[in-house]
Amino acid sequence: MILPELVTKKNGMLIDINGVKKRFTIDKEVRLTQSDYPEKVFVLQEILFEDGKKEIRIGYYIIGKKPKMKGKWVWGQYCPIIPKEDFEKLIELAKKEGIL
Repeated sequence: MILPELVTKKNGMLIDINGVKKRFTIDKEVRLTQSDYPEKVFVLQEILFEDGKKEIRIGYYIIGKKPKMKGKWVWGQYCPIIPKEDFEKLIELAKKEGIL
């Protein structure tokens, strides 16, 4: 299920373990709503760095609970926990899209 209210930024930046800034583009992405909790959507992304290196990022969006973001889709800030069956579906979607 793709939800239009989930807006993924196509470009980003991170700071690696050595303090070096690295810019990236999200090349491809698949999404899957958690089967037993519709307020959580998992994403698997193919990230393309400026130097040509490709990596995979797994994350999630969740409906915010804190006052400032209450009721809005926000990027999850913790390690994703996903039902096994949903993980298998997410991997299959990624294979179909050519990410894996």
